[in-house]
Amino acid sequence: MNNQQPNRRALLKVLGFGTAISATGIGTAFASKSAADPTSHQVNGSPAPKITKVRSILTAPYGTNLVIVKVETDQDGLYGIGCATFTQRAHTVVSAIDEYINPFCQGKSVSNIEDIWQTAYQSSYWRNGPVLNNALSGLDQALWDIKGKMANMPVYELLGGKVRFAVDAYGHASGKSVEEVLDNIERFKDWGYKNIRIQLGGYGSTHLSKNPAYQEAGFGLASDNTINPIAYKNGTIEIFKKARERFGNDVELLHDMHERLQPMDAIDLLKRVEEYRPFFMEDPLSPENIGWFHQLRQQTSTPIAMGELFNSPHEWLNPMSERLFDFIRIHISQIGGITPAMKVARLGEWFNVRTAWHGPGDTSPVGHAANCHIDLAVWNFGVQEIIRFKEVAHEVFPGTPVIKDGFIHVNEAPGLGIDINESLAKKYPPVVYNYNWTQLRTNSGTPVRP
Repeated sequence: MNNQQPNRRALLKVLGFGTAISATGIGTAFASKSAADPTSHQVNGSPAPKITKVRSILTAPYGTNLVIVKVETDQDGLYGIGCATFTQRAHTVVSAIDEYINPFCQGKSVSNIEDIWQTAYQSSYWRNGPVLNNALSGLDQALWDIKGKMANMPVYELLGGKVRFAVDAYGHASGKSVEEVLDNIERFKDWGYKNIRIQLGGYGSTHLSKNPAYQEAGFGLASDNTINPIAYKNGTIEIFKKARERFGNDVELLHDMHERLQPMDAIDLLKRVEEYRPFFMEDPLSPENIGWFHQLRQQTSTPIAMGELFNSPHEWLNPMSERLFDFIRIHISQIGGITPAMKVARLGEWFNVRTAWHGPGDTSPVGHAANCHIDLAVWNFGVQEIIRFKEVAHEVFPGTPVIKDGFIHVNEAPGLGIDINESLAKKYPPVVYNYNWTQLRTNSGTPVRP
């Protein structure tokens, strides 16, 4: 577990490296030159730098396929990076970036982020698909990275400045037994976390399902996972009960249902867990069951986090106006980037809905940095999911955010404050994706939506 401990060298890079990097590193090649260069956007309204190339970088430094977008410009040393990671369809996103986004963007001004977003979003006519949205997300984040470098400011400054000193995070405490879950909660508490997600086994506690009938009949694959709804619900209640008995109210407890239950079972679980005061229950229903949220809301006061599977920012209007959700689980690297995420966050402020951006292991460090810059700037921030990065992540992505005492700190350099070491990234080629984690079945073999 040593790689889970806060990395002192990485923390020093973030907390102390920002000043040095703004003087000699990531954004200054352009910022220091702009005062003397009459062609720069920074002087007398001269034309802004133009996009010369948009390209993908596919790497897997810690066994997860990460897709990075790099936007290059006609100004020496000025470029931006963004996260377009869609692990399940990584090569398709790479194609979208290199074959469609690249020619579409060449020659455009890097300054017109909103215009580029709107026209790229509409350019394929059919829109809101996850592949093109991921490509657009990476492009958008890279343009904000460039904008920050041009202004010689961190992106959060361009979004309105800090509302908090750092980003309150939650970690993942799981285990195959109740005792193992409790021990992992203790570990995260020792690291300073005040918010901890608890899970008994994998999503849906599939390890509690033994010898399903469909496998005995030779149906499906031996590697398919199986859910027993009753066992999953009872196990979830048990870890909440035991966690409250052991830790009292000193920690906020979260749980991800991952849309694994039928609507009435989901309602039953949220009602039963309410007495243990969860900070939120995530994704109790799938997007296909959106109409059930009205009944769910009427049955329980348990807070609900929802939306990591939403493709379009427009999907948030009705649920927010009808007060169906409490937390916004948008995946910034899938919804279209910083530009639409900020609009949804601002909309949420009017309905008292807080942010809790999706931040799993298959979001790149670049995507986590983008999450945190928004977190620092929006008033209605709730909490941020993040993994504890291994040392290799800090090596491939210098400036990766770090966690200290349960809070995330971003690099204070201009832009997103993070870069990619491309020569090192090439040493970690993409891996073959394992599709089995989403393949979940009932006892009879019926597929269950993740």
